[in-house]
Amino acid sequence: MLTFKKLTIEIGIGLCILLSVGFLCTLIGSEPISLGSIRENPQHAQIFFEVRIPRLILAMLIGAALACAGAVFQVLLRNPLADPYILGISSGAGLGTILAALAGLTWTGWGLSTVSLFSFFGAMATAGLVWWIGRFTGRTSGTGLLLAGVVVNAFFSAFIMFLTSIARSDQIQTTVFWLMGYLKSYEQTKVLVVCGLLILASAAVLFRISPQLNILSLGSAQARSLGVLPERIFLIAFIAAALMTAVAVSLSGLVGFVGLIVPHMARLLLGPDHRRLIPWCAVGGALFVAVADTIARVIITQAQLPVGIITAMTGGPFFLILLIRQSRQVFGDHL
Repeated sequence: MLTFKKLTIEIGIGLCILLSVGFLCTLIGSEPISLGSIRENPQHAQIFFEVRIPRLILAMLIGAALACAGAVFQVLLRNPLADPYILGISSGAGLGTILAALAGLTWTGWGLSTVSLFSFFGAMATAGLVWWIGRFTGRTSGTGLLLAGVVVNAFFSAFIMFLTSIARSDQIQTTVFWLMGYLKSYEQTKVLVVCGLLILASAAVLFRISPQLNILSLGSAQARSLGVLPERIFLIAFIAAALMTAVAVSLSGLVGFVGLIVPHMARLLLGPDHRRLIPWCAVGGALFVAVADTIARVIITQAQLPVGIITAMTGGPFFLILLIRQSRQVFGDHL
């Protein structure tokens, strides 16, 4: 029996693990530092407080957002292979990114670059478009949204390839880095504060409706019989997950497989109860991206790899195993 006290203790343990590992990550890099050197060496103190701490917070925000969104999309779409980008949100964000690059816009807003802002609004607009198509066809269920997302993703991807083919090499460099999932340091703290509050608010909403998500996973008909309005819960969860995904991609681009790996690992260890799943996905996602970013910073000393490469190299084999397992469940063990 899951009680509030037990859940609070679990979340506290998870946060302690996250903070401990995160602190260790800040000490690792091309320039190793220690607690003593932070106190004694002004340069090390500057690296620690102005570079590594903000980047660690950024990595944790992105990981938490993508993992929570992945867990929600998997239950909404009733598809274990779903991730935060499955509804075409990634292609919409990518289209916004390349449009900003081609236009040569250099202004900033709220501390974010034009590319980040266009990426955010492109992702949110795509999510709204997918929802409208599903509603227009009378199928705002998981299957209807999934089909709409596939169509929108294919169309936007083709448009992105067209724009890339006619763009100059210097114009598409930003887009290429964005597609690989590249973390950069934000000089203005308010960027992390505003984005963190958006992610935290969305996660709180998802946690608030987590009992209804448990019921919704049983099916719409059974949810209605238990007094849950599936359309209302579906819309709330969809908006919250889409907002978290849009914020994440606007900060870092496409960091893949986080929303696929972490929710499945959490379900494997903790079970399908979303009251536990949402908080632990946030912790696990933050931990995964923080460690992946640390590896990306030190694996090649002369250059920093995009964190999306590390998550993809980890997530690729996991996705293949998951796909084979899912295929055997559907078609039988003779595959």
